[in-house]
Amino acid sequence: MIKLLRILAVLLLIGIAALLAFTLIPVRKTAPVTDLAEDWQPEEGAGEYTMYAADCLACHTAEDGQDFAGGRPVESPLGTIWSTNITPDTETGIGDYTLDQFRAVLYDGIRADGTHLYPAMPYENYRKLTEEDVRALYSYFMNEVEPVSNAVPETQLSFPFNMRFGIRAWNWLALSHDPGFVGAGLSEAQDRGQYLVEGPGHCASCHSPRTGIMSQDGISADDESFLTGSVINGWNAPALRGEGSVSQKWSVQQMAQYLATGRNAHATANGEMGLVIRDSLQHLSDEDNIAIAAFLKGMDGGEVDLPETLMPEGAQAIPPEEADEAGAETAEMLASASPDMPIGARLYLDNCSACHFVTGKGAPGIFPELAGNDLVTGSEAGPLVSIILNGAAVDSTDRRPMRLVMQGYADRLSDGEVAALASFVRGAWGNDGAEVTAEEVTQQRESAVARHGGEESGS
Repeated sequence: MIKLLRILAVLLLIGIAALLAFTLIPVRKTAPVTDLAEDWQPEEGAGEYTMYAADCLACHTAEDGQDFAGGRPVESPLGTIWSTNITPDTETGIGDYTLDQFRAVLYDGIRADGTHLYPAMPYENYRKLTEEDVRALYSYFMNEVEPVSNAVPETQLSFPFNMRFGIRAWNWLALSHDPGFVGAGLSEAQDRGQYLVEGPGHCASCHSPRTGIMSQDGISADDESFLTGSVINGWNAPALRGEGSVSQKWSVQQMAQYLATGRNAHATANGEMGLVIRDSLQHLSDEDNIAIAAFLKGMDGGEVDLPETLMPEGAQAIPPEEADEAGAETAEMLASASPDMPIGARLYLDNCSACHFVTGKGAPGIFPELAGNDLVTGSEAGPLVSIILNGAAVDSTDRRPMRLVMQGYADRLSDGEVAALASFVRGAWGNDGAEVTAEEVTQQRESAVARHGGEESGS
């Protein structure tokens, strides 16, 4: 998916002071790591499947645009980055690219004309793609995608970020890992999941923190900071390993359900993750989503039990859970419906409890639990406030075709009331999130108005 290009900040450090040194650094050209014959061809459908695994569609398709024709804007503090046309159009797309030039884009971030791509393209991660998958992608885009003539706007950042030669030096620092993939050898399923996570899925681009030069701090499973969480565009990309992470709280089956459908007994997908599931993960096989979950579950050395099926046996509508020990006091207080309750609790009872219940456990597979929810308790309160103001939706997937929609409360609640409600949710049922101020709510409301062209968004 499109990521906030905080990486570009490093260009300020390596732009002017070492101008001459950078021009002397040779362009990186990575050779393929393969024993494949030159005339090797992928199996039918392999290219499209790899495209879904690599999440190409969302980044290279503008809103209401044609698939892969580019023109999707990436807003960053440094300016707007425009995604490229990757259809096989010979004038505005990649129709003239050779296999070697296509590989150079994926491995080294270098276009056919020698221009360095901005690191919105996750070539840090795509360096782990196998040669089979590189060739399958190339065959798919050249032979199965319709060419679209679409000249996208030229990315024009301000000085010094418009000087792309600086990326050459950044690449020599950030691309320290060799191309290709080597699994940990724990099991066939976990090795497959490791490949999908580290390579095509480029999960580290959101879920790993950043180094001092803003490269990914953790590309591989043996890196200490790999998938330990980050902040992207004001949203917490939660840790996928370590104490309190979903890999410790959820079973392999529950994680696989979330990947394939955007929902499970505990949570629903929002923000960037919702788009990843819509345009990528729901199209993977059950075996691959289980493999990803098995790899995540086993990263901390825990026992991995592979489910026979992705979905649980029996009815999908699971009864809501009772409050646990940490949430019992909050549940009892809400159930009392006392007029002496704090305003945040009363607002929750009036507006939220019908779906998320006094226990904060929600309706499994339908409405997410709020107790212990990473989005609720994260360091960034903006996403929770935005959802309260503007609502949210969980897209339809093949496995769970019903689209779930939560209304917004921008027209119903004042900024002070939204702050009180958000603060209550972030501190109820044992949650430990910081309080939210009315000023933070005002900022979120103004941001929503700006995004919608001056029209305030509401329910």
